[in-house]
Amino acid sequence: MGKGFPKDFLWGGATAANQFEGGWNEGGKGMSTDDVVTNGTNTTPRLLTYTLPDGTHKQTPMFFGLDVPEGTVFDCQEGYLYPNHEASDFYHHYKEDIALMAEMGFKCFRLSIAWTRIFPNGGLNDEEPNEAGLAFYDDVFDELIKHGIEPVVTISHYETPLALTHAFNAWADRRTVDLFVKYCETIFKRYRTKVKYWMTFNEINCIDMNGWMPAGVATTSKQVRMQAAHHQFVASAKAVVLGHKINSDFKIGCMLAYSLTYANTCNPDDVIEAWKKSSGNYFFTDVQCRGYYPNYKLKEFEREGIVIEKEPNDDEWLAKGTVDYLAFSYYMSNVASADPAVQEKAKGNLFTGLKNPYLKASDWGWQIDPVGLRVALDYLYDRYQIPLFVVENGLGAVDKVEEDGSINDDYRIDYLRDHIREMEKAVNEDGVELMGYTPWGCIDLVSASTGEMKKRYGFVYVEKYDDGTGDYSRKKKKSFDWYKKVIATDGQDLD
Repeated sequence: MGKGFPKDFLWGGATAANQFEGGWNEGGKGMSTDDVVTNGTNTTPRLLTYTLPDGTHKQTPMFFGLDVPEGTVFDCQEGYLYPNHEASDFYHHYKEDIALMAEMGFKCFRLSIAWTRIFPNGGLNDEEPNEAGLAFYDDVFDELIKHGIEPVVTISHYETPLALTHAFNAWADRRTVDLFVKYCETIFKRYRTKVKYWMTFNEINCIDMNGWMPAGVATTSKQVRMQAAHHQFVASAKAVVLGHKINSDFKIGCMLAYSLTYANTCNPDDVIEAWKKSSGNYFFTDVQCRGYYPNYKLKEFEREGIVIEKEPNDDEWLAKGTVDYLAFSYYMSNVASADPAVQEKAKGNLFTGLKNPYLKASDWGWQIDPVGLRVALDYLYDRYQIPLFVVENGLGAVDKVEEDGSINDDYRIDYLRDHIREMEKAVNEDGVELMGYTPWGCIDLVSASTGEMKKRYGFVYVEKYDDGTGDYSRKKKKSFDWYKKVIATDGQDLD
């Protein structure tokens, strides 16, 4: 047995409203940007569906980015499946799901609030928040607290009110900052005695590659994406300051999609290339943890002709609105080379890099690197010296239900065991201050990158399939009892 983790370590699991909740058009909820994204596969991209001003129906791969004429309407079209609409139907199964979490011994549960369940139009022409939406999350938080589970809430997780995209391209426009702060004030005040841990934006750095998922921005322009990122930085800082005024006990963090990048060789040119890839991640946490734009990014903007429009007090807001902790997702590592002749790529979510011959890969081509998680923890803690929180990690795989109903996911147990061991070393050997661990998709949900249900992460199987069929029944996998034992022993017993 290892030394394990502190008694107050936050063991749990993670989901997001857009991928797990369902109830997309119930209880007064408005449409979000994820409601117009189709399903896909490992080889077929998810599509954004929309109608041009002349009535032409169009579809574009979500990750490609797109520029559309004014008056374009993003909508749902006949002949396409939109898996996020029902997702795993937590909306109608939350009591059952929370009971399963409690049976595993969860200390916390990371979930997100759907902005459009609180303000159907994002606060644009919404005079008052939607009481039915507020009451739903009251019920969820009360159920969690009843079972001794701490809610950990992501305020914006890959879904922006579609009304804001239609009105002014959402986060590309400064007006979205004030609407987000209005939303934050509403939920901070409503849940001030029920929720202590918050995160402002999920995987905020993904806006560097794609404008739609993180920001509801339809664009192919890096200038527009970086302006949208600035608006999110300011909104996050204002939310931190506001949250601390409403309840000084709040802990409000940022959240990064972290993918460790190794140099392909010890050639100094490869090392520089790896640093360039890494700095794209660090930029977003530098701003939110340190409170200012780093020089390396300012120089990059200067070279590329990118000009960030700021209001007079923006830098002051960034300085005083730094986060209390840094949360991040970790699924894989990548390799970078300065040599254009080195071509063999590895697959990933939004991150891609060269294949690492020393690592195995998941069914979806994501390179499995437990030691890289320890390196990530060491790097991030050394850089920022604030508490860290691993809020996403896990193995997406095809799970088989045996004739007797059992699901023997030993491959998932192996993956999680190896990563937990490396976290334990980071804590007990390297001195990293780690708050907790919430494996992704603790109950099966829709994949953000491919829109699939068959890419399963959970300790609990949800009977929902890629063709939209299924009764949403829940089944425990073998990993359910294993993780229950891990939590009960504070990570000492991983066998």
